[in-house]
Amino acid sequence: MTETRAPSWLSRTLHKLTADDRTIDAQELQSDVATAGCEPVSACRKGQVVTVTGRLKSVVYTPRETVPTLEAELFDGSGSVTLVWLGRRRIPGIEPGRTLTARGRFASFEGRQVVYNPWYELSVG
Repeated sequence: MTETRAPSWLSRTLHKLTADDRTIDAQELQSDVATAGCEPVSACRKGQVVTVTGRLKSVVYTPRETVPTLEAELFDGSGSVTLVWLGRRRIPGIEPGRTLTARGRFASFEGRQVVYNPWYELSVG
């Protein structure tokens, strides 16, 4: 029987000093996902109602012939999901760099992971 131990303070510190910023940021975001009790994007499956949390990487207004859409890419450290609000040009507070929690049905459309018209809550701070 093998025993696994938590990394020592020294090994954690060395990792933080030698890892690149993206890796450290992704690990911190994954820790936030676990703390918030949300699903990691990488574990979400098509058709599930999911609650995800992370940081908005991009926000784009896409005019369409029929219905305008606001699309935001949410990154949680394990992967990204596109949040799509149909019929919206802008939502106050939905901007790159903001942290939010979103809930909705996970879908796949044109090869990308999407949640349409999610319920959302912006994080303070």
